[in-house]
Amino acid sequence: MTTIAKDDDRSFLGHPKALAFLASTEAWERFSYYGMQSLLVLYMTKTLLLSPHVEQIAGFSAFHAVIQAIYHPGVSTLKLASAIFGLYTSLVYLTPILGGVLADRVLGKTRTIVLGGLLMAAGHFLMAFDVSFLLALLCLVLGTGCFKGNIAGQVSGLYKEGDLRRADAFQIFYLGINAGVIAAPLIAGTLGEKVGWHYGFGVAGFGMLIALCIYLYGRRHLPPELPVRRTEKAERPKLQHGEGRTIALLILLLPVLTASVLCNQQIFNAYLIWADKSVDLSFMGTTLPTTWLITLDSIVSVTFLAGMVVFWRAWKTRFKEPDEIGKLTIGAFISVTGVLCLAAGSAIAAATGDKVNILWCVAFHVLNSIAFANMLPVSLALYARAAPKALGSTIIGIYYLHLFAGNQTVGLIGGLLEDMSATNFWLMHAAIAAGAGVVFLIVGRFFAKLLSHEETVGRVAPQPV
Repeated sequence: MTTIAKDDDRSFLGHPKALAFLASTEAWERFSYYGMQSLLVLYMTKTLLLSPHVEQIAGFSAFHAVIQAIYHPGVSTLKLASAIFGLYTSLVYLTPILGGVLADRVLGKTRTIVLGGLLMAAGHFLMAFDVSFLLALLCLVLGTGCFKGNIAGQVSGLYKEGDLRRADAFQIFYLGINAGVIAAPLIAGTLGEKVGWHYGFGVAGFGMLIALCIYLYGRRHLPPELPVRRTEKAERPKLQHGEGRTIALLILLLPVLTASVLCNQQIFNAYLIWADKSVDLSFMGTTLPTTWLITLDSIVSVTFLAGMVVFWRAWKTRFKEPDEIGKLTIGAFISVTGVLCLAAGSAIAAATGDKVNILWCVAFHVLNSIAFANMLPVSLALYARAAPKALGSTIIGIYYLHLFAGNQTVGLIGGLLEDMSATNFWLMHAAIAAGAGVVFLIVGRFFAKLLSHEETVGRVAPQPV
């Protein structure tokens, strides 16, 4: 944990100077992470998992046996790539727990973040060689775990309890995340698809090194860290009457949250494979890189995240604003309409024999981004608010398990794109999202009181994903 920054430090947009360095660090880290992830499935299906490359991967026989036991992909390259993607992206949401323990008990946040950055950079550079592919993924999973939660914790540590600037600081931090996500496909994705896969992975590695340099340069502006070992035990709050039922409901909602995010999480997996083969990406005589769809999604997502804040503020001046469960319900059903655009585009293309018009993809990203703005940030806020004080951090950690399960599920069902028509594949996703919406509707009607607390002061503040 870190001590608190000085109250009079407002040199960066009214915030401590350290926030500028942390947001810039996170922007470059996300650039490296999403630069690699935007290429991963395309790289595996087009090159790595084909002969003679697949035979050169060290330890792949044993790894393949594990994948077969868990996902049963058979001999399909698409299913195998989808399974590997699901395993990798889901583990990314488990290792931050280990990274937090390492920072709190052994190394402290700064050294854990630096270790994570070095591991991630090594992972990106190791992607340049077929033989080290599995080692590269391991480095990236462990590195992200060391980096992800701890740098967000340092942002929170810049402010005293009750400082209203903290929420605004996380918005700035989140803009850094999205800046990296927008740039990653344009640079790393384009290099990977147009020049060579390893050029894309290489620039992702250099992006991570830039993130580390910014962090180390700005470290002097961060508050000094307290000793890792504590000499005095702090008195811990205890569970209050009725909070056990609240915890139970929050845990039971996790599978529903998992179902609600599948359409969004599939964007980096089966969606890219489908778009690469089935969508007309030509523009003014040039075929656009498939990974640019990720940039489109990021730009639209940032726009509607801000737009929904403005919309709900205007809405509540005349009408009652929905609570978190109400917004989750709205988001889930809007998600259905978004994925139905992909189903409609696929059906029309199948009937005419043409490729899918890219406008169907644009409609999907717009509707999915509206849904996202009413779901992922809202669900995090719900768990942060409703979590009992005695288990605030634990409940937030449990919350991220729905993203672990979501990416595992994406890996499992992504391979079905090879077994069914694209129309039915996207209709399946629409049905799953609709089911989640129905459950949210029921919870809001009959169980919302269990998530309502009169006193929420002191509970864990939401942090960006």
